[in-house]
Amino acid sequence: MCLFQPIRYVRTALIAATIVIPSVSAFGQSGPPSLAASLEVAAAQAASQAEPSGPVRRLTMDDAVKLGLEQNLGIRIQRLDPQIQDLGIATARSLWTPNLTSSLSRNSANTPVQGAILPSTQSGTLAAGVGMNQVLPWGGSYNATWSNQRVTTTDITRNYSPQLTSTLNLGYTQPLIRNFSIDQIRDQVQLSQKARDLSDIQLQAVIMGTTRNVRNAYWDLATAIANLKAQQQSLELSQQSLTDNKKRVEIGTLAPIDIVQAQAEVASNEQGVIVAEANIKTAQDNLRVLILDPAAPDFWNVAFDPIEAPAFAAQAIDVDAAVRNALTQRSDLRSAKNSLEQSDVNIRFFRNQMLPDVSAQVNYSSFGIGGTGLSPVDFTSFINGTAPPRSVISQTSYGSVLGDVFSSAYPQWTVGVQFGYPIGRSVSESNLARARLQYQQAQTQTKNLEIQVVAQVRLAARSVETNQQRVRATGASRELQERKLEAEEKKFAAGMSSSFLVFQAQRDLSLARVQEIQAISDYNKSLVDFDTVQSVPLTTGPFNTGVTTAGAGAIQAPIIR
Repeated sequence: MCLFQPIRYVRTALIAATIVIPSVSAFGQSGPPSLAASLEVAAAQAASQAEPSGPVRRLTMDDAVKLGLEQNLGIRIQRLDPQIQDLGIATARSLWTPNLTSSLSRNSANTPVQGAILPSTQSGTLAAGVGMNQVLPWGGSYNATWSNQRVTTTDITRNYSPQLTSTLNLGYTQPLIRNFSIDQIRDQVQLSQKARDLSDIQLQAVIMGTTRNVRNAYWDLATAIANLKAQQQSLELSQQSLTDNKKRVEIGTLAPIDIVQAQAEVASNEQGVIVAEANIKTAQDNLRVLILDPAAPDFWNVAFDPIEAPAFAAQAIDVDAAVRNALTQRSDLRSAKNSLEQSDVNIRFFRNQMLPDVSAQVNYSSFGIGGTGLSPVDFTSFINGTAPPRSVISQTSYGSVLGDVFSSAYPQWTVGVQFGYPIGRSVSESNLARARLQYQQAQTQTKNLEIQVVAQVRLAARSVETNQQRVRATGASRELQERKLEAEEKKFAAGMSSSFLVFQAQRDLSLARVQEIQAISDYNKSLVDFDTVQSVPLTTGPFNTGVTTAGAGAIQAPIIR
C-alpha cells in the first residue's frame, strides 16, 4: 500500500455516507442535515493533505544520519569554532615571532658662534640602522641592533669630516626564577590550546546530539506513518460495519438508528486519519530541518519515505560498562576536566609570578670609526678669527670600519644580574588565591557531575528495560483486543451483542494498535538515547526528545558555572 494515498479510504466513506443518508430518511430517521456536507469537507481536506506536493525520497536511517552530518546547520556552525580557536593559538604564539626594525634619517644643523675662538659651524648627519628583537619560547629575550652614521661638519674640533661610524649591539636577558618555567605568553598559549581542545569536545557533542536527534526524528516519522496505517485499519473496520448495518437495515433485521451510530464511528475514524496525516507532515518538517540544506530549492517540498519501519528486537543492556564508558567519554565531563586543566595553568602562572624577579643579562657591543682624518687645529694661529686650512692625514673606508666592527676590534662586554621583589601583598597573590578557590569549586562540581552522569546512564538503561516490557504488554493487549473484536462480531452476527459493543471493541483495538506502535517507537528511541547518553548529555528542545519512559521526564544536562 502506498504511504501517501490513504485518502482512498476517506473517499470510500464519503460514497458510503451519500448512499446511507437517503435510506435513513426513508425510515423517518432524519440525521443531522450537515452530516453529508461535513463528510465531504473532511474528505476534501484529507485529500489536500495526503498527496505530497514535491518529490518523494526513500531514506534509510544511515542515509538520514549521513545527510545530517553533511548539511545540518548546527554542525556547520560548530565546525567553524575549531578554526577560530586555531587563530587564537596563532595570535598567542605570534608574541614569540621576531620583530624586525629599521631606520633611516638625515639631519642638518647650523650652530652659531660660541665664543671668541670657535666660529659658527654647519653639520649634516645621515643615519641608517637595522635591529631585531624577540621573546623566546623558554622565557628569554634578545635584541640586536646595527647602526651606521655619516657625519660631515665644519667644526674645527672634530678630527673626521666626513666621519663614518658603525656600531653592533647584542643583548640577551634570561629570567632565572620568575617567568622561568612559565610566563604570560606561555600562559596564554597553553590556555589557547585548552580552548582549542574544548572546541573539539563541543564539536563532537554537537555531532553526537545531532545524530541522536536525526535518529529520533526518523523514528518519529516512521511511527507517524505506522500510526496512519492503524488509523486507516480502524476506518476500514468502521466502514465495513457501516456497510453491513446498511444491509441489515434494508432487510429489516436492524434498526435505522444503528446506521447513525455507524456513521458517527466512521466520522470519528476519519478524524483520526486526518490527524495522523497532519502528524506525518510535522514529522517530515522536523526531519527536514535536521538533514537538509535550507538553500536547496525543494527544501519545503521534498517528502521522505522511511524504508526502515519501527521494529522490536530485544537487546541486553550492560549498565556497568555503559557507566564506565560515560565517565570516560561524556562531553560535559571532558569539558569540566578541560576547565580544571585551564585553572591549573592559571595557578602555575600566578604562583610563579609571586617568586623574586631575578634575571641574568649579557650585553656585547663592537665599534668602528673611520672616514677622512684631518690634521689638528693650532688655536694659537687664528688669523682674524679664521682657522688656518687643515690637511688630510688619513683616509679610512667604510669597508674598513665594518671590518673593525665584525672582527671585534673594539669589543665591550657587560654581564650582570638584576633582582626585583615587590614589598607587600601583590596582585599575583590575590589572583593565586582566587584561582585556587575556583579550582576547588570546579573539582567539587566535577564530582557532582560524575554522580549525575551515572544517574542519567542508569535512567536511560531503565528506560530501555521499561520500554521492552511496554512492547510485550502492548503486543499482548493488541492480540487480545483482536480476539475480543472477533468474538463481538460473531456474537453480533448471532444476535447476541449490539453494534455499540462492536464499535467499542473496534475502538479498543485501534487504541491497542496505536499503543503498541508507540511502545515500539519509544523502545527504539530509548536505545538511541542509551547510546547517546554515554557520549553527551540529553537535552530537550523543539527538535529534541528526552529519554522516553512511562511517567519519567527527560534527562537534563547539568550546567557548570
